[in-house]
Amino acid sequence: MVYHERVAWAQLIASVITLTGYIAVLLMQSRGGDISTVDWLPPMLWTIGAGIALSIVISILWGIAAGLRDPQSATASDIRDRDISRLGGRVEHSFLVIAGLGVIALCAAGAELFWIANTMFLGFAVSALVGGIARVVAYRRGLV
Repeated sequence: MVYHERVAWAQLIASVITLTGYIAVLLMQSRGGDISTVDWLPPMLWTIGAGIALSIVISILWGIAAGLRDPQSATASDIRDRDISRLGGRVEHSFLVIAGLGVIALCAAGAELFWIANTMFLGFAVSALVGGIARVVAYRRGLV
C-alpha cells in the first residue's frame, strides 16, 4: 500500500470514529429531548480537533510500520497518486457545494443556528468520507 493510500485510509478511519463520537455526544446531551437545545459548539470543536489529531497519529503509526517493512517505498509517490488525489478532491468539493447550498437554504428559511452549523459540519464530514472512499476505490480498482 502506497503512502497516499494509507493516508486516505487513516482519514477515513478517523472520520468515522470522530463523527460517530460527535453524534453520540449530542444524543446523550439531548437525553431524548429536543436535540437543538444542546450545547453543540464545544463537542463540534473537540470533534474537529480530535479528527485531525487521530488522522495524523494513525498516519504516523502506519507509516512507521510500513517503513520498517520496506523503507524505500514507504513514502514513494507517482503521477497516479496525484491523479487519484485530484479525483478525491473533485468528489469532496461536490459534496461541500451541496452542503453550502443546504446552509444557504436553511439561512433563508430562518432555521435555528444549531441546524445551520450542523448541516455545514455534516457536509464537511460527508465530503471527507465520500472523498476518502473515492480515493480508496481508485487505488483498489483504478481510475478508469
